[in-house]
Amino acid sequence: MDKHIFIINGSGGVGKDTFVELVSTELNDRLKKFHTVVNFSSVDKVKEIAKEIGWDGKKTEKDRKFLSDLKILCNNYCDMPFQSMRRKVLDFIKDKNSKVLFLHIREPEEIARAVKEFGAKTILIVRPIKQIVSNIADKGVCDYQYDFVINNDGTIEELKEKAKDFLQRECLWEVIL
Repeated sequence: MDKHIFIINGSGGVGKDTFVELVSTELNDRLKKFHTVVNFSSVDKVKEIAKEIGWDGKKTEKDRKFLSDLKILCNNYCDMPFQSMRRKVLDFIKDKNSKVLFLHIREPEEIARAVKEFGAKTILIVRPIKQIVSNIADKGVCDYQYDFVINNDGTIEELKEKAKDFLQRECLWEVIL
């Protein structure tokens, strides 16, 4: 299959979205087309609900705890965060232009479930900054055995090289072309 699913994780501010953007840019430049990479978070739908009830989009410690608690409630009530990821994976599989899907998941149990159900590989982005531990989701970031650990401890150019190395190591150039 020419589709690849990766679960990406890391504490707030370590460069997860930047890494995804760099991978996307590299693939799009190489393939001479766009929209090959899809980026989706297990908390995206939770954020939509949070905005409806007054969340202003900030990510203070209080906001992060609120989003984490709301996600737990949604999981317990109807499994909505995981079901939204499942729909995103099905859409990704149907889309002939999309080749790589990054799912942002914090909780180790949910990561394990997604790995099993979607056949995903896992990536942890680390950076020498203060770790957020004010909520269950952020506190458990390192409580999983990841397939890849990307150390974002340098410049943006160094992270770009790590993104290229990741693509090479996963043989994504050959499989996708």
